[in-house]
Amino acid sequence: MLEKLEGKFTRYEIARILGARSLQLAMDAPVLLKLTKEMEEDLNFDTLKIAEKELELEVLPITVRRPLPKKSEKTIKKLSYEEIKEKLEKQAEKTEKEIEEEKVTEEEKEEKEIQEQGEIMEMATPEDEIDEEEGGDIDELQ
Repeated sequence: MLEKLEGKFTRYEIARILGARSLQLAMDAPVLLKLTKEMEEDLNFDTLKIAEKELELEVLPITVRRPLPKKSEKTIKKLSYEEIKEKLEKQAEKTEKEIEEEKVTEEEKEEKEIQEQGEIMEMATPEDEIDEEEGGDIDELQ
């Protein structure tokens, strides 16, 4: 149930969040979910289960701060669906550009190798064809 959150939070952070929210609920804090009587009975009025359900549905207004080396901190902010979509699109564009650049560089490398080995022939121009045709006519006349 909470496995999908383990990519976002560590298991210790999840335990801390659940414990803090469970304590709040035990001290008569309002429940952030709209629970029917059946759901309340199903959860057995257990504050820990209610806290798990709130965390799973991501309705908790709790911020996690992770201390980092050199006394800097990283704050994890809840992203909206649009922000996530934007980031994924930017990442996809970036990877596409990188793939295109790699293809171009690979093609250039192959072309240089072939030219160095002397296996590539020059492209014929229309002028060359005209010269050949004229030269062919001259040979036939002689």
